[in-house]
Amino acid sequence: MAWKTLDDIDLAGKTVLMRVDINVPMENGVVTDATRIEKIVPTVKDIQAKGGKVVLLAHFDRPKGKVVPEMSLAHVQGALEAALGSKVVFAADCIGAPAREAIARASGDAVVLLENTRFHAGEEKNDEGLAREMAALGDVFVNDAFSAAHRAHASTAGIAHLMPAAAGRLMEAELRALDAALGAPKRPVVAVVGGAKVSTKLDLLGNLVAKVDHLVIGGGMANTFLVAQGVEVGKSLAERDMAQTAREILAKADDAGCAIHLPIDVVVAREFKAGAANETVPVHACPADAMILDAGPATVAALRDVFATAQTLIWNGPLGAFEIEPFDAATNAAARAVADLTQAGKLVSVAGGGDTVAALNKAGAANSFSFISTAGGAFLEWMEGKELPGVAALG
Repeated sequence: MAWKTLDDIDLAGKTVLMRVDINVPMENGVVTDATRIEKIVPTVKDIQAKGGKVVLLAHFDRPKGKVVPEMSLAHVQGALEAALGSKVVFAADCIGAPAREAIARASGDAVVLLENTRFHAGEEKNDEGLAREMAALGDVFVNDAFSAAHRAHASTAGIAHLMPAAAGRLMEAELRALDAALGAPKRPVVAVVGGAKVSTKLDLLGNLVAKVDHLVIGGGMANTFLVAQGVEVGKSLAERDMAQTAREILAKADDAGCAIHLPIDVVVAREFKAGAANETVPVHACPADAMILDAGPATVAALRDVFATAQTLIWNGPLGAFEIEPFDAATNAAARAVADLTQAGKLVSVAGGGDTVAALNKAGAANSFSFISTAGGAFLEWMEGKELPGVAALG
């Protein structure tokens, strides 16, 4: 779809309302990971370079429409100033006199930080009145919060329909990477989907089999597909009541010409704990008293061959119980194979989702992927083929 960027709008002398995701982890009132704050800096600097005054709109945690002091964005003011290298003026509300006065006080390269949008009940209801009060504060709206783009909220979708709107640099990079992965990808395309349950990723699997050439299924989800094919998986996590659904997905993939890849060997153990005694067996030989906790080396070798044929790869979810050694081996090895192909210029690789980012970081492969999305729900809904209200509003 078409959407404007910072290059499409005149920002000189304009007050720019910039929606960001600075919902950062905190401990005892101190930001413990400023990654999300650091990622908005390029857009802020670009707006300033084009002559615009930056006013930040953001949510923090889940106050459910009430003022909760511990969830005030005042707590991130210092971390913002450190990342931006400039003064941040805080407003005690995101609408009305407090917001207007803070914007009027800000001069030079000072940035205005408005209070938590979710302190207003109308935010999550996409209340038009609230959106209009926010819009009245500025001239242009810039959305740089892809991670909140799947929410039709007043500060993500509502406001974008009321004033000139564009994607910030972070949002722009995300959308371009996602379009390269599924919108208009270079083929063949491989999707790696892992995780515990098929039931949570039905829409995702249904969408992917119609769009990719190869679909790799790992984690507990793979066990459900194995059960659907009559393979005994012992005491492994599996949704046996989803077997028919799994068979329907396999049939849909076959009709679409999408090759499904399941484990051909597995790592099994009797205990689910770090360093548990384990063995590698063919996928049809899982002992009745054991659990499948990872894919085996033969599976990884087969995946390397699949990856080597691809030009585009999208990854969501681990191949095994990656949090616990040694059941992280398949995820680590497969991730490094993708990283190596990407670094060699042979593959465009895009990954996203909470567990995915953690798994790729653990494998030491994240920095070598073409693009890593830190958006959880928004990334998944995009993979499912759903329209994202915060993105659609920019069109």
